[in-house]
Amino acid sequence: MCGITRVEAAFEAVRLGFQGLGFIFAPGPRNVEPDRARAIIRSLPPMMTTVGVFVDEEPSFVRHLVGYCGLDLVQFHGPQPPGLCAEFLPRSIKSIQLRDPGDLSLAASYRGAVRALHFDTHTAGGGGGTGTPCDWKLAREGTLLGVPVILAGGLGPGNAVDAIREVSPWAIDVNSGVEERPGVKSHVLMKALAVNLTSAGKEIHR
Repeated sequence: MCGITRVEAAFEAVRLGFQGLGFIFAPGPRNVEPDRARAIIRSLPPMMTTVGVFVDEEPSFVRHLVGYCGLDLVQFHGPQPPGLCAEFLPRSIKSIQLRDPGDLSLAASYRGAVRALHFDTHTAGGGGGTGTPCDWKLAREGTLLGVPVILAGGLGPGNAVDAIREVSPWAIDVNSGVEERPGVKSHVLMKALAVNLTSAGKEIHR
């Protein structure tokens, strides 16, 4: 459950059984200030994974927020090379925007440098977060690279189960598909997603 800006949404995600919370430290309507993220994370129960999302950010700032906020994982968006991502192991995730098969070659270059690949929809600005599904066929091919795949891109109650069936990712990343408006989660949509995933659990469970 990414784009967490409020403690109420964080605890609703925990209650519904989601296993990770994403905090976006990049400009935009889903941005969360470090102090707020730190306060939310410190209030969470144990065994809940926290992910910091960074777009073209200085490595020194990323390292600072890992310690300050208590982040478990770091999700990189932008031109970060494999070597830089490897410096953050075992916390690093690299987001790849899928447009054509050449993007899978790029994704393959991060083997050994990241814990997981995050497949999102291509955008001209490169930041992701379009609310539009990515190319599931390409994403499915990407699961054969030998790196766990996190599937993103416009997932919500109406299509998340289909996406999991089609791609078979290690995890999914949900954000705009469960929002009332950018930056504000809908508890109704969050619950609907959880119900749909639970109902389909026996079929899609890895």
